[in-house]
Amino acid sequence: MSRIHIAAVDIYHPENAVGNEFYLDHFDRRDQDIRRFMEHMGRESRYVIDNDEENGLTMGIEAAKKVLVKAGLQGSDIDMIVFSTQVPETTFPVNALYIHAAIGAGSHAMVLDSNANCAGMVVAVDHASRYMLTSPEIRRALIVGSDYNTLVSDPESAVTYANYGDAAAAVILERSEAEGGFIDSIYHTDPVNRDFIRYPAEGLAKTVKHGSDAKGILWLPFEAHAAMPPTFEMFEKLLGRNGLTPQDIGSYCLSQFSLENVLKIQRQYELRDEQMVYVGDRFGYTGTSSPFIALHEAVETGRVKRGDPVLFWSIGSGFQLVAMLFRY
Repeated sequence: MSRIHIAAVDIYHPENAVGNEFYLDHFDRRDQDIRRFMEHMGRESRYVIDNDEENGLTMGIEAAKKVLVKAGLQGSDIDMIVFSTQVPETTFPVNALYIHAAIGAGSHAMVLDSNANCAGMVVAVDHASRYMLTSPEIRRALIVGSDYNTLVSDPESAVTYANYGDAAAAVILERSEAEGGFIDSIYHTDPVNRDFIRYPAEGLAKTVKHGSDAKGILWLPFEAHAAMPPTFEMFEKLLGRNGLTPQDIGSYCLSQFSLENVLKIQRQYELRDEQMVYVGDRFGYTGTSSPFIALHEAVETGRVKRGDPVLFWSIGSGFQLVAMLFRY
C-alpha cells in the first residue's frame, strides 16, 4: 500500500531581522503602547524584506532549491509543484511556473498556485497528499508556502505592521511503501468574519477601476478566541477517529499567529512543553508557511523523529480552520 511521506522540509528567510524596539518606538510616537500586545502575540523579532530584489516568489524559489538539496533530488524528479501564497507576485501566470523554471523541472510536472489564506500550506499539503494517493504517476510533489506579508501591512495597524514577518517553507512529499506518512485531515469553515480581514480592502474590481487610498490590509476587530471551541472539537474528532489521544502527538506544529492560541491548546489538553513548537518569537507571523517553519524547527532540533505523529493546525481569514495528521 502506497503512503505519502514528508521526505524533507526546509525554509528561507531574508537576512534583515527587526526587533520589537523598532515597532514599540513606531507606535509610541503615535501614542499607542503595544507592549502588552507584543507579549500576547509572543513576538521578539521577525525577518523583513528590505530590498527591491526579494519578494514572496523569490523566497519560495530559494526554499524550493534548499529542500531539493536536502532531499538529494533534482528538479526533474518532481512531478507536481504547488505554490501556496496569499500575496502572489503575479496573478497570471501562476507563481508555480516560475518555481518550475528555477528548479529545472520536467515538462511532465503539473503546476498550480493555491490560496487558502494563512491556512494555505496545510491545505496544499493535504490536497497534494490526497491527489498523490489516487494518481500513481505522481511520485514526488514540491509544496512551497511563501507570503510577503510586510508588503501589504498597514503602518497604522499593530496587528499587521508589528506582527508580520517574511519567510518561506518548502516540503517534498514522496510516495513510499514504508509505514507512516499522511494520516487524515479535518476542516471547519465559518464565514462570519469574511469582511473583517480584506486585501485589497475595497476588492480588486473597485481598486483597479477607481483606485483606493487603502494600501494595506483592512483588519477590523473581531473575536479571535471564537476559533478555539471549533478547534478543540476538530482535534478531538480527528484524533479520535484515528485512535490517537492528544498526548500521543509528538509535536504540535500550529499557526504561529499568536502565542496565546498555542498556550490555549496546550492548557486545554495538558500537553507537555516539548510537544509545543513555537517559532513566532523569532520569525513573527509568516502566514501560510508558519506551521511548516515550526516543523523545520522540530526536525532540526531533533524534537521530531521518523515515525513520530505530528499535528498541523492553521487558521485562515473568515474563519477557515484546518487540522492535519502526519506520521513523520
